Amino acid sequence: MTFRYKHSILIGLAILTLSACVTQKYERPQVKNDNLYRDQNTTDTATIADLPWKSLFTDTTLQSLIQQGINENLDLKQAIERIKIAEATLQQSRAALFPSLQGDLSVTDTKQSQAALNFPAGVNINLETQTYKAQLSTSWEADIWGKLSSAKRGAYATLLQSDAAKRAVQTQLIANIANTYYSLLALDKQLAITQQTIKIRQTDVETMKALKEGAIVNGAAVVQSEANLYAAQVTLPDLKRSIKETENALSILLARGPGSINRTSLDQQVPFNNLQTGVSAQLLQNRPDVIAAELGFRAAFENTNVAKTYFYPALTLTASGGLSSLQLKDFFSNSVFYNLVGGLTQPIFAKGQNKARLKTAQAQQQQAFYTFQQTLLTGGQEVSNALYAYQTAEEKEITRTKQVASLTKAVDFTKELLRYSSSTNYTDVLTSEQSLLSAQLSSINDRLQKLQSIVNLYRALGGGWK
Repeated sequence: MTFRYKHSILIGLAILTLSACVTQKYERPQVKNDNLYRDQNTTDTATIADLPWKSLFTDTTLQSLIQQGINENLDLKQAIERIKIAEATLQQSRAALFPSLQGDLSVTDTKQSQAALNFPAGVNINLETQTYKAQLSTSWEADIWGKLSSAKRGAYATLLQSDAAKRAVQTQLIANIANTYYSLLALDKQLAITQQTIKIRQTDVETMKALKEGAIVNGAAVVQSEANLYAAQVTLPDLKRSIKETENALSILLARGPGSINRTSLDQQVPFNNLQTGVSAQLLQNRPDVIAAELGFRAAFENTNVAKTYFYPALTLTASGGLSSLQLKDFFSNSVFYNLVGGLTQPIFAKGQNKARLKTAQAQQQQAFYTFQQTLLTGGQEVSNALYAYQTAEEKEITRTKQVASLTKAVDFTKELLRYSSSTNYTDVLTSEQSLLSAQLSSINDRLQKLQSIVNLYRALGGGWK
């Protein structure tokens, strides 16, 4: 008995050793994950990616819109359904490790042909029989080479990948809602400035007409002032159209029909200024698409393990048993039957299917590795781009403020000179007014760039899902 016990242990250890030679344990691949942020050599691990999105966006109206998007967005709902599919696949993979069990209850009526049996004359045999049968059958494949375990781990990695993909959809959704909201506020501001400019230019037209009557300017100045007015008025339809289209785009993100969007103003926005990035290696645990890419590689790794096991024999155990009788009255007496089968199936010639399966799995694993590496590098690029966009916007804001102040004075001075000096003509006023409007609209774009660069940096670092 002791010898048999030891013998069983040795067989088990041998099988485990062989299994370890066939399938391998997953380890994270070596990828470049340091110094991915250009000109950022910090060792501080504090990052805005750890902030809840409500801490980054303090506008309560925007907070409400983001929450609506998280609750209702259709892309996010699709991602949740993909998680459910992955969960079902995982349950199926887990169930494959256990024996299957089926029940069968049947009644069979059989009648033989007397002519076909060729019995001698005078022999009278009942040619019709009924068979009553109730049985249970089971089948189990021993996971000697780790095929079923690898399939289960691959399914689990796919589930985690689906969950990470859902978080990536959420971070992108939050960024899209915030960026579209800020674009809408910027358009509102541009519309307000343009409308204010139109009022000023309407006054200019009246002023030029009065100066012409006083022989201070000629008719050309009046016509130029009118043309200047029309140049501002003609931009209104496009601005209003852009506002409507942006509202519609934001409505789609919120999974509702196109319509007006409740909002505040651009002047009320307070940009978050403590833009900590942490170190680039943190993208591996913060950025959902990077996490999903690694899990995709892990699933492909386990698929390769599964493909390797097809070259080795499969051990399958089947059993069936129950009750069978030709007479219903004898069904529970002397009618027990059973059947036990254990078999090894060794692939010998499979038309190259096993080799092709392994080669395909290995190529897909390598593709998944490149995708993982590319996603990580892209993450570093997006962080760097967002930081440069923020820094550029800050620099432009300072200079643009000075430009607008100078141009405002230039407009006032030229208008005054036009009243009292014949050396000044309306072309000078026209040029200064057009430059002022252009600078004012550009200052709004600078502000928008700053706000959106913060949003993009937050998303690039992996913020918005925690």
